[in-house]
Amino acid sequence: MMAVELSPSAQTVQQALQSLGYSYEVVQLPVSARTAIQAADAIGCHVGQIVKSLVFKAKRSGTPILVIASGENRVKEERIEDLIDEPLGKADAEFVRQQTGFAIGGVPPVGHIGHIRTFIDQDLLQYEEIWAAAGTPNAVFRLHANSLVPMTGGQVVRIT
Repeated sequence: MMAVELSPSAQTVQQALQSLGYSYEVVQLPVSARTAIQAADAIGCHVGQIVKSLVFKAKRSGTPILVIASGENRVKEERIEDLIDEPLGKADAEFVRQQTGFAIGGVPPVGHIGHIRTFIDQDLLQYEEIWAAAGTPNAVFRLHANSLVPMTGGQVVRIT
């Protein structure tokens, strides 16, 4: 089978992984993995093993906040608000692209334009192997869950 050339966004993620010292490989799926359920179906794993990279906007400061969540969990925004000491707002598509360099549905945990304060769902750490978006809705990479903290500089928290 011939390897599919990675899109520029997926190449950015691959380069970010390499620059961080990881040998994880970005792959392009033949179908969209825009949602956690679609990704789990395409990969053949449990939905909890899918990494959702969700960008929020702090309401007072306008600061981007990244929550790296297990695919089966919904973020309880109050928990994050307590940690950042201000209310969270929704981030629109333009804000997400400006802050990360990626479109909604393909935001990876690494490779962003600048530093983003990051929180990691503790439930992801129960898995040895997890899958994260890699810049596009059909690009992903497999990684060890214990790589998330050193890779992102994120803080492990309970999000549910």
